[in-house]
Amino acid sequence: MFTGIIESLGRVKEVINKGSNCTFFIESQISEELKVDQSVSHNGVCLTVEETGPGWHRVTAIEETLKKTSLVHWRKDTLVNIERCVKMDSRLDGHLVQGHIDTTGICIKKEVKKGSWEFEFEFPKKFAELIIEKGSICVNGISLTAFKVGKKKFRVAIIPYTFDHTNMQSMQIDEVVNLEFDVVGKYILRSIKIAKNR
Repeated sequence: MFTGIIESLGRVKEVINKGSNCTFFIESQISEELKVDQSVSHNGVCLTVEETGPGWHRVTAIEETLKKTSLVHWRKDTLVNIERCVKMDSRLDGHLVQGHIDTTGICIKKEVKKGSWEFEFEFPKKFAELIIEKGSICVNGISLTAFKVGKKKFRVAIIPYTFDHTNMQSMQIDEVVNLEFDVVGKYILRSIKIAKNR
């Protein structure tokens, strides 16, 4: 379980394709603190640490993960948002994030405001019921608040600190992002559907 508060910005050092899997060597400030078998969020995707070294760590994404996330687009020097799992005695500064991506979205607009940035993302319409105005949304592992929510679009506002410490700083139009909708909303929606079908 994660919170969507990014700990470190990593950079892809090397990509190795083997069969249907893809292995990534990632450099970051916290790589040496990670442990083998530890679950770590990479752009919102929960991946298992397989090896660590001086300033780097290794993770592998299987075919299913590559199909459902933006990891298939990762190349050398891709910036990656990294977060370790939450401690039970920690404050929950973001929102509950599982690291299980629901779908990918596409950045369709980027606006520079006075002291902040706004990004608009498009996503598959079938997920529309999982996002609400001023609700939580996880974009590339970042806990954000959605606004101007439509049937297949939403916006987020990025403050300078988040912009400087995440890969939002390198976000481009048409870039694919990982989206995880609020897990609490998913449970509520499922409960309502079950109750209606009784």
